[in-house]
Amino acid sequence: MTLPKNDRSIATFTMLAHGVVHAFELAIPIFLVVWLDVFDVSVVVVGIVVALGYAPFGLGSLPAGLLTDRYGPKRLILWCLAGMSVSFASLALAPSIHAVAASLLCWGVVASVYHPAGLALISTGVENRGTVFARHGIAGNLGIALGPFVTASLLLVLEWRLVAVALAVPGVLVTIYGLRVNFDPTAATEDDSAADAAGSLSGAEFVSNSRGLFASSFFLVFAVVTAVGLYYRGVLTYLPEILHGLPAMARIEPPAGLEEFSLGDYVYVGLLVAGMAGQYVAGKLTSRVAVARGLAVVFVVLAGLAVAFIPVSSMGVVAIVAYCGALGFFLFAIEPFYQEAVAVYTPAETRGLSYGYTYLGMFGLGALNIAVGGLLLDYASLTAFFASLSAIALVGTGIAVVLLSRRSPDRASTGKVGDDEPATDDD
Repeated sequence: MTLPKNDRSIATFTMLAHGVVHAFELAIPIFLVVWLDVFDVSVVVVGIVVALGYAPFGLGSLPAGLLTDRYGPKRLILWCLAGMSVSFASLALAPSIHAVAASLLCWGVVASVYHPAGLALISTGVENRGTVFARHGIAGNLGIALGPFVTASLLLVLEWRLVAVALAVPGVLVTIYGLRVNFDPTAATEDDSAADAAGSLSGAEFVSNSRGLFASSFFLVFAVVTAVGLYYRGVLTYLPEILHGLPAMARIEPPAGLEEFSLGDYVYVGLLVAGMAGQYVAGKLTSRVAVARGLAVVFVVLAGLAVAFIPVSSMGVVAIVAYCGALGFFLFAIEPFYQEAVAVYTPAETRGLSYGYTYLGMFGLGALNIAVGGLLLDYASLTAFFASLSAIALVGTGIAVVLLSRRSPDRASTGKVGDDEPATDDD
């Protein structure tokens, strides 16, 4: 589909920025393995350090939305890109794990700006929102896969500090592109004053709308998204280190001259690529299956996969690769369902606030499982870690079942949701 010039400019800018955000995000777990060795610290210490970066990535979503309304989305995205690049480059100067923590904390704060600002820019500046949201989601997925792939590949030939600087380069280039590109950020609104009025939210209105949301079925949606975030962060943060330690992986000899090669890193990347297929399939299903039912089914599968890791890990490399493919598929398949659930179970007038809380639960509260997961891996066992993930998925299943009995504000009379408001891959 050919987009108008303004739509193309905004789509290109936000797609590049979205890919960079998630490339940074998923590069961090690859570095985690390195930091364990370089700084000679425990898994729980590195887990807390990584959590300091990931927590503000979600917790900052609400204030970032308010800043976007005040200063405009393009300016905020540019500051986000520049800030992330500087934060990652500063890792090269880190003399200790404490300095790494400071750099990651700065990264998380500035990265939290992107989703509220990027989605606001698309919603107010793009006429063909459905097409651009879809492309925006694909770009984010590519960043999710390429971030760890590029990081793992560069670590084969470069010292980790140089890799951190190299990863900052795309962020700088996209920042420069953003400074040069021109577009109208309010082209999809009737007039600029209307857009400004729509974005204004007083303190009293914020409290009132928030209270109304959490008194409705959105409370259950928020709980579901938080469960997804806890599972997502636990798996994606520690899986590279877990795969490194599996005997089946250790038996694979690295290629000559590439002693730093880790098969586990590339299996991890394969998991993320499989996730792209999961998102695509689930996105198609959201218009055919009640979102609460879809959430319940995927949660049940994720609970079973968590329990299955320990026996599968002893079956050899082929079984582990197949397992990771299935895990990636279903881990990311749940995303279109929870995004559509926000649209289904919230009124249109509080939709923006609803998505703000969604990212707070997904990326902010979800980061708690980085610290908890590190404690379990350090002081309990791998079995306890995956048992906790299974328990989280089962709790999510229960919440989804309760949600299935609730009626959405807009489609209370239908047995199926998603017919008149197609899902968009916002993240």
